[in-house]
Amino acid sequence: MDDALSVYAAFARNNAWANHRLHRAMAALDDAAFDAPRVNVFPSLRATAVHILEVDLLYLDALDGARSAALADDVDRGELRRRQRVTDDRLIAFCDRLTSEAAARAVDLDRRTWVQVERADRILLHLFQHQIHHRGQAHAMLADTRVAPPQLDEFFLAEEAPLRADDFQELGWRDDGVWP
Repeated sequence: MDDALSVYAAFARNNAWANHRLHRAMAALDDAAFDAPRVNVFPSLRATAVHILEVDLLYLDALDGARSAALADDVDRGELRRRQRVTDDRLIAFCDRLTSEAAARAVDLDRRTWVQVERADRILLHLFQHQIHHRGQAHAMLADTRVAPPQLDEFFLAEEAPLRADDFQELGWRDDGVWP
């Protein structure tokens, strides 16, 4: 992979790691706390997690031409976590095979009332930023529960791989902090 493009693969893995940590924290909540009304753009942790996944699917579908099954607002938490993991793996695979030509390719984004055309690499950057933004909101909502919010504000560094070994093992990744 081109060194300039390897950053996308690293961002995709960091994104999956952060989603993994967030979903693990949310799994410690009971259903009432997960669904409790909270002050945010989306009214609950469930609604925020569903939104994150729906937008991931929207952009990934546009990037690779696949179509994902619709997501119900009341999706079971286990299924929501599983589908986020599958989607994160899909994003990693897309970024791992990214070439300069594919990064510059024009992609059609269906915005319901119009079709937005944008470069694939810019869509990826937008997707990563979107994830970071809404995970931050979920982090703030978790702070109002009995579950301590996980640290999500860092990028995994090779020297810190031993600190992340349990997470990486749960994700089925190498634990030496070097990707790809």
